[in-house]
Amino acid sequence: MAGVRLSVPAGRWLVFTTVLGSAMALLDSTVVNVALPRIGLDLGADLPVLQWTVNAYMLTLAGLILLGGALGDRFGRRRVFVTGVVWFSLASLACGLAPNAGVLIAARALQGIGGALLTPGSLALIQSVIHHDDRARAIGLWSGFGGVGAAIGPFLGGWLVDGPGWRWVFFINVPLAAVCVPVALRHVPETSNPRAHGRFDVLGALLGAAALGLITYALIAAPQKGASPAVVVPAVAGLALGVVFVLVERRRREPMLPLSIFSSHQFSAVNAVTLCVYAAFGGFFFLSVLDLQVVVGYSALAAGTALLPTTTLMLLLSARSGELGKRIGPRIPLTVGPLLCAAGMLLMTRAGVGAVYWRDILPALLVLGMGMVVVVAPLTATVLASVDVARAGLASGVNNAAARAAGLIAVAALPLLAGMGPEAYRSADAFGDTFRRAMPICAGVLVLGAILAWYTVRSDALEQVGEEVGAEAAAGAPAGAEAAARTERGEAAVPAERAEGAVRPEGLLCRPECAYHCGVAAPPLDPGDLSAPPPLDPDERRSGT
Repeated sequence: MAGVRLSVPAGRWLVFTTVLGSAMALLDSTVVNVALPRIGLDLGADLPVLQWTVNAYMLTLAGLILLGGALGDRFGRRRVFVTGVVWFSLASLACGLAPNAGVLIAARALQGIGGALLTPGSLALIQSVIHHDDRARAIGLWSGFGGVGAAIGPFLGGWLVDGPGWRWVFFINVPLAAVCVPVALRHVPETSNPRAHGRFDVLGALLGAAALGLITYALIAAPQKGASPAVVVPAVAGLALGVVFVLVERRRREPMLPLSIFSSHQFSAVNAVTLCVYAAFGGFFFLSVLDLQVVVGYSALAAGTALLPTTTLMLLLSARSGELGKRIGPRIPLTVGPLLCAAGMLLMTRAGVGAVYWRDILPALLVLGMGMVVVVAPLTATVLASVDVARAGLASGVNNAAARAAGLIAVAALPLLAGMGPEAYRSADAFGDTFRRAMPICAGVLVLGAILAWYTVRSDALEQVGEEVGAEAAAGAPAGAEAAARTERGEAAVPAERAEGAVRPEGLLCRPECAYHCGVAAPPLDPGDLSAPPPLDPDERRSGT
């Protein structure tokens, strides 16, 4: 396929429909949290139900997102994307109509399956359909508009909850899907990966999701049931299934999660930092929205609006943060960013009864937002640069799933660690006390992430090194041109035989294509620009050629 130009209607329609589809999932990660207190009041639910309202969605999304990308490559990216949008909207409708907590939680799990189908497909459609010369601009539009959607999510969620009601937090996805699906079917061409073959690793996906689900259940049930068999048995079973998952993935010919990717020590290190960072983010945004409404006394709209500074800062400054990471290396940003976030969360302990927004809350959110700006874009760039370019898409997917799993565990574990009882969110005093105990725990996890980054992330991780560049330059073939030619031929940017077990990228450095990083639940799915030209060598920089 020669590629669709962005200047023609088909190109613009493609960007529109992918922005609309991905916005549904991005909005869901922020608007639902704002609605939690009202959901609990309306359904007579305790805190574990609110935890499951968040985690049922995160569980299926984290467990199946890698499989969703593989399905799109095999059966057609448009087909799977449209299926995901329809599935997501129908599950959203079921959430909005839920008569009780059990139905709501089940519908949220179904919603996560739809998210796992549509989330990988939106960017993949742009990369596979848009002409290479227009791709950077198209992805810039996609990530920019997606960032705007994520930024306004808390405000929109609060407005809906205080206005027509919390059920409209879910109903709003139905008209979005009603616009997105016809546009996609009419204007977006179908693409797939002709090299995709073999069996899908359904067993691996089910094992991973089951392990996470059992551990999550044990953590959420523990405050009520203690160390009873109802908690210990699921916890042990979840850990056992986790071990089985690793063994299965190690032995399968085409696993969902090829464990050889972790032979890159830098990739493993950055994912460890990701776990710490997004566990803290997940716990913070779950509890802070409750605190602002239950303790400080804000309406849903005021609570959602109060959180705007964090995502707004990310929208405005994440591109510059990515450039800074390229210049100074990722080690300092990945160390300083979590420390700033930790400071912001400690400052948030001032958000108690009678708190004044400008004095007690806004400073905390500004410090937290700056920390998120500093850490997220360099984290994504380092993930892509830490593996061979042929595995950049897989690396991004693994990192995204790891972040979501970390948030899932944090939402389940943090109330337990802070001593938060099932009815705590109904009392301003009880919830305020436990919230002040929870924030130092989140800060401690971030400090651990900063320590890991300082001792494990290399400062030169974003610099291009390798023998292939020199070899190709000596042969008179620019590395960027060769990779571009391979991409046009439908080949990997580097030969597949060198992809397995690569510790450093050979030749081209894979650079992120998403400039705006506004998701608080996970870093963006970003396979990167595999055909970016290599940076100038020192002699060329000095001569200006």
